[in-house]
Amino acid sequence: MTDLSTATATDVVVRMGELAASASAGDVLVCVGLGSCIGLVLVCRRGRACGLAHIVLPSSSGREGDRPAKFAECAVPALIAALGPLGVQPDCLDAVLVGGAQMFSSSTTMEIGARNEAAVRSALQSVGIPVTATATAGSVGRTVRVHVATGNVTVREAGSKEVSLR
Repeated sequence: MTDLSTATATDVVVRMGELAASASAGDVLVCVGLGSCIGLVLVCRRGRACGLAHIVLPSSSGREGDRPAKFAECAVPALIAALGPLGVQPDCLDAVLVGGAQMFSSSTTMEIGARNEAAVRSALQSVGIPVTATATAGSVGRTVRVHVATGNVTVREAGSKEVSLR
């Protein structure tokens, strides 16, 4: 058993269109500066592993890409698949959503943040994964941190203190 009091945390930064999955107690999965993007966190209720995807757009519109997490409908199955080799089954996953902000008041007709959130929720619903916590909408950027050892998910809004979502 790992002594978490002496373990050194390793930040695993997940950039736009990327995803990461880990079962290593020392890892902290991080998305920095989420604006209209969605940070999708999947946490195994049995404590085996966690995953994080940095979703940029709601739909691929048929475009293929080399970054599986760029589009909502691709990111959800890709993150589930990344957790599979770590012993995680989809029926033991909970989701946390962070981001989806409306960053520019002049672009209200596009509402990318809200569309991203809706697309991620739809993709999660289609595979039966419940959303258990959110820090979405608004007009500020956020950073999400997923502590693999505990499954704790924290968020920090620009100019605010870090708070726990899960």
